[in-house]
Amino acid sequence: MTDPGRIAAKISTAPRKGRRRLVALAGPPASGKSTLAEKIATAMTKAGSRAEAVAMDGFHLDNRLLDARGLIARKGAPETFDVAGFSALIGRLASEAAVICPVFDRARDCAIAGAVEIGPDCGTVIIEGNYLLLDAPGWRDLHAFWDVTVWLNVPMDILRQRSIDRWLTHGLDPVAAELRADGNDMANARLVSEGSVSADMVLDQV
Repeated sequence: MTDPGRIAAKISTAPRKGRRRLVALAGPPASGKSTLAEKIATAMTKAGSRAEAVAMDGFHLDNRLLDARGLIARKGAPETFDVAGFSALIGRLASEAAVICPVFDRARDCAIAGAVEIGPDCGTVIIEGNYLLLDAPGWRDLHAFWDVTVWLNVPMDILRQRSIDRWLTHGLDPVAAELRADGNDMANARLVSEGSVSADMVLDQV
């Protein structure tokens, strides 16, 4: 089991290039990024160094745009995010005192603008997302911002089952949940696992 406190302590010693220390927490879909990011941020804050978690998912393209582009079935793939907008946010987090961020509402399946504020007292931001270390146009421009990079390594069979379970909780029947996991989530998992650059820390998750 990953110890968020130990990870937080290691992150807190890393130098920062900008106003805040920016930590990229990357991994395939269903690898546990959101949960771990929140735990690390909480551990750092409790230790006296305020940290916040920010998700890349706030930059999902709206379903209307995905429908128009024929991409709704691939929602979650790299081309279904506003990477330019996300990159602009990361640049602001590195340099500005107060930054407003969007979030993704899974229940409503849409991004919500202006939902979270990262204030001037926040010294570290744990940014979590599938493609933060992807070596591909647009995404690789993000790499220069990161002060610390973390990769979550999870076996593919566990990722598949987690993806199926997630879709079941969203109301899909077992057959539809498997089709959704195999047709989209696992394709994205293979892409990000094979196409990402090396991280400073690799955490094996089971």
